Amino acid sequence: MANYDEFKRKAKDAFDSFADASVDAYKVAEEKTRILAKKTKLRAGIVNDKATIRRLSVELGTKYHAKYKDDENSEFNQLCVEISSAHDRIAAKEEEIAELKKNSGSKAREAAEKKPEPDNNEENKGE
Repeated sequence: MANYDEFKRKAKDAFDSFADASVDAYKVAEEKTRILAKKTKLRAGIVNDKATIRRLSVELGTKYHAKYKDDENSEFNQLCVEISSAHDRIAAKEEEIAELKKNSGSKAREAAEKKPEPDNNEENKGE
């Protein structure tokens, strides 16, 4: 009976040790998950703030350009001139795209209306 009591005590000690290790592992995992969630939330906030900065910077630049694009004495005149030139190039390219769409539509209709001519080649009749 002494052996059984000793076995029972050792099994209980082993189980208690395993349970303590499991609880410790759970606490470590819980803390790591909490930290990871906090870091993810902070990173998402950073991404949102950077997007806000980009949006506001574009808005600021657009308003500044609209207000001072004709002011030749501005220190940013060269940038305004380059922006205006880029707008002009974009408009020209958009017009070219519209013209290509217009022409490609009419050419596609012409190709569809054009019927293929029958093959009168005598060599191909036997095949």
